[in-house]
Amino acid sequence: MAPPFWLTIFLDLPAERHERGTAFWQAATGYGLSPSRGEQDEFATLVPADGDAHLKLQRTAADQPGVHLDVHVRDLDEAVAEATAQGAELLARPGHAILRSPAGFVFCLVTEPNQRAAPAADWGTHRSRVDQLTVDIAPDAWGPETAFWSHLTGWAVRTGSRPEFARLDTPAELPVRILLQRRGHGGTSGHLDIATDDRAREIARLEGHGAARLRDGDGWTVLTGPDGSTLCVTDRRPDTGLR
Repeated sequence: MAPPFWLTIFLDLPAERHERGTAFWQAATGYGLSPSRGEQDEFATLVPADGDAHLKLQRTAADQPGVHLDVHVRDLDEAVAEATAQGAELLARPGHAILRSPAGFVFCLVTEPNQRAAPAADWGTHRSRVDQLTVDIAPDAWGPETAFWSHLTGWAVRTGSRPEFARLDTPAELPVRILLQRRGHGGTSGHLDIATDDRAREIARLEGHGAARLRDGDGWTVLTGPDGSTLCVTDRRPDTGLR
């Protein structure tokens, strides 16, 4: 299977939080909003001024916000066969394919032909970009889930100085990077990361749009949005994703 040529993150927002979440993520990114679409107007796209979209919104019937990933591939049949051979469960195929990874993370295989990443937003005092999905993996699923994502994408797994993190070697031209994090407890889920060249200013900006600071780490700060979503602001460069 050829490696994915694009990645899109979906923000899955409960109906009663959808309006707040949409407003927050528009402010967080500086992107416009497409018209709603879908049978129940449940889908919309955050549209950058330049480049192709990599963030979308979905109104759901769930109680809590979440995220899922769209993996853009050339050959859908081949990609579905590869994913299921590596342990994914095919949930539905309504034109695209909806699957669940071995550890339970929902993702879609799609063929939408995006190709040009949006630049970082320039806020005058600093820059930032939502550019990373962190898959938070249940501790007992770490090995198989890490291997699954590497097999599916064809990207090598890079480890660093902290044993709870691993990174897929995502091509630099893609708008979204994938970080794998081993959780201390609980199931598998995901959250978004924002890269910035001034973490303090970016946190203050997001707090001005309703985010609340939860805790600081070594190079990142965990926030919660007004929609209840979890996000991290990191010291990674918004143009390269590197620290």
